[in-house]
Amino acid sequence: MSDRTLLDELEEQERTLVLDSFDETDAWELGSALREAAVAQGLPVAISVRRNGQRLFHTALPGASADNDDWLERKCAVVDRYGRSSLRVGEQFRVAGRSFDADSRLDTSRFAAHGGAFPIIVRGTGCVGTVAVSGLPQRDDHRLVVETLRAFVVTPSQ
Repeated sequence: MSDRTLLDELEEQERTLVLDSFDETDAWELGSALREAAVAQGLPVAISVRRNGQRLFHTALPGASADNDDWLERKCAVVDRYGRSSLRVGEQFRVAGRSFDADSRLDTSRFAAHGGAFPIIVRGTGCVGTVAVSGLPQRDDHRLVVETLRAFVVTPSQ
């Protein structure tokens, strides 16, 4: 897949993975769904769900480490700053022939444009938080979040 094709796919995900609302119960259900998917696959990940900077869900599965928590913080900081998935932000720099680390002018100890953090977008409001995974290669982190969020958007538990 070309960088441009991937970027188009990432943009489409953000257009379609939109919720009608998002509260503490939704955060718990989304985080729990991510945890169940990761446990079923035996994945060594840490998971975070936040709204407006408040951590509403966090878990670490066997094999995850404190390093994964640091990656969660840095990837979520990118979503908070740009309102876009951390993978999309990194791809936008790559497609433009630039490097996020060198060209964003942001402190790389606080920001990481690597896949795994996705904006929680509420219809009519915009980005209100983040859902993130760390512990796998960046595209796999992103894929796990998107697949779980896609199922959550289609069939939210209300």
